[in-house]
Amino acid sequence: MSDAPNASPGSHAKPILKGSCFCGNVSFAISAPPILSAYCHCTNCQRLNACPFIHTMHFAASAFTWMHDDTPELCLDSFVLPEKPHKQRWRCKTCGSCVASYNKNTDRWSVWGCQLERNEDGTIKDWDIAKPTVHMFYGTRVLDISDGLGKWEGYENQSAKLS
Repeated sequence: MSDAPNASPGSHAKPILKGSCFCGNVSFAISAPPILSAYCHCTNCQRLNACPFIHTMHFAASAFTWMHDDTPELCLDSFVLPEKPHKQRWRCKTCGSCVASYNKNTDRWSVWGCQLERNEDGTIKDWDIAKPTVHMFYGTRVLDISDGLGKWEGYENQSAKLS
């Protein structure tokens, strides 16, 4: 199905974050803090998710594990955008939710904050680990955000800081 590492169920590392697709048929665990946790305003995220921005988190490949019972081939579809052939995206075959992506150039997995496990009150579990620290690709925003976080033209410290 993929040349992405660690794309099979199960792991021995203790997860610090867990998440799933909308229907719960596909689930994942993360065993290390994010390398990046940001609100992404890029046009790909906007168009793929039909929203003004998305909370994205990037992790080393070794920290990501599928946790659902079925083999990935039975419950996941993958796709690659022609303009980003190095990035494979995964979605649930049942509900269609995009769940994760793997970037072979950086050897990192990405997940979206809204798919993390929730507490009974609806808040994201372990928010202190997951919470975004910046806005990236803010130059293509469709909504102004006043939250005190830094705003960057591209990736933090790799592009111009806008505010």
